[in-house]
Amino acid sequence: MKEIKGGVTSAKGFQAAGVEAAIKYKNRKDMAMVYSEVPCQVAGTFTSNVVKAACVLWDKEVVAHSAYGQAVVVNSGIANACTGQQGYDCCKKTAEATAKVLQIPEEAVLVASTGVIGMQLPVERICAGVENLAKNLSDSEEAGTLAAEAIMTTDTISKQAAVQFEVGGKTVTLGGMCKGSGMIHPNMCTMLGFLTTDIAISKELLQEALRENVQDTFNMVSVDGDTSTNDTLLILANGVAGNETITEKNEDYEKFMEALNYVNTKMAKMMAGDGEGATALLETKVIHAKTKKEAKILAKSVICSSLTKAAIFGHDANWGRILCALGYAGVEFDPDHIELFFQGENGTIQIFKDGVACDYSEEEASKILAEPEVRILVDMKSGQEEACAWGCDLTYDYVKINADYRS
Repeated sequence: MKEIKGGVTSAKGFQAAGVEAAIKYKNRKDMAMVYSEVPCQVAGTFTSNVVKAACVLWDKEVVAHSAYGQAVVVNSGIANACTGQQGYDCCKKTAEATAKVLQIPEEAVLVASTGVIGMQLPVERICAGVENLAKNLSDSEEAGTLAAEAIMTTDTISKQAAVQFEVGGKTVTLGGMCKGSGMIHPNMCTMLGFLTTDIAISKELLQEALRENVQDTFNMVSVDGDTSTNDTLLILANGVAGNETITEKNEDYEKFMEALNYVNTKMAKMMAGDGEGATALLETKVIHAKTKKEAKILAKSVICSSLTKAAIFGHDANWGRILCALGYAGVEFDPDHIELFFQGENGTIQIFKDGVACDYSEEEASKILAEPEVRILVDMKSGQEEACAWGCDLTYDYVKINADYRS
């Protein structure tokens, strides 16, 4: 497996576009389209929030009941959440417009939205945007980037990743794009994410692979503890690579899982590091835990701790906040036997052992915490399981951004 440049247009047979449609923003791209030249197997995971956006309800139906998927239309600025029947009708009209211009079935069109909750989408602009997107479809790397930029809201960078690997003597490509900066606390998915691959695989295994992998990637991210109404992660597989269709969990399936994990992990970390107002990516790695489940619970408890996040922002080695977050996570352990470390590009410092603070340099610890990527390593010393979770520091700008988000 090797990493390559690109995103949703990296796999053979996929095109994309990003355009300005004046949905809410002006003078910026706010609509994207991803299109496969041939029908695709499609799988998805969606928000666990009881309040689900109209586009989530639409996509769940397509994933569950449509014979195949072939296009995804995304808008930013307005979430189409809490919009009632009118909002769902907008999804249908979007799909109808897309089906007409691309000459594909309406039920092969998926839709996604991100932005302000409670506002109705301007249907005429959406449909005009669909026509403009179709005219600009391309399989170029630039087109994939334009699409990734068009789905951004408070994101400061577009987020893409792609890899190539061999399956049955055929070169297979998997690429993706995602967006997410605030209201990030996934449970079964991410904010918005779209994966494309030219591998041939059954729909059942595609869904199982996505559902399984998301537990160790996007589900291990938290920026602010808020699970969105719009969380959607979709994967389209068009089979153009020409490999023998994967219908069982064999060596080819494992290669696909490895690639999926790489792309999703990279995008999950990009999303965490681009949290609203963030200055640092915070990773917590728990090792030597009794069970995988406990390792995940402990790691996520630390990256969700507002006090720990604030300490990282202040470059303050306040390890007591980390112990506190571990202690209320709901996992039984002996605090006198665990060890804590700060790790950065320039070194590792042990800060806690045998129930007390280690003799470490506050100055050196502060230098590590001032780096753009900071890792908290927790050694539970009680088993063989481990897990990673990703978040970011908590800054003044997070409050500023969200205090006037609707304006």
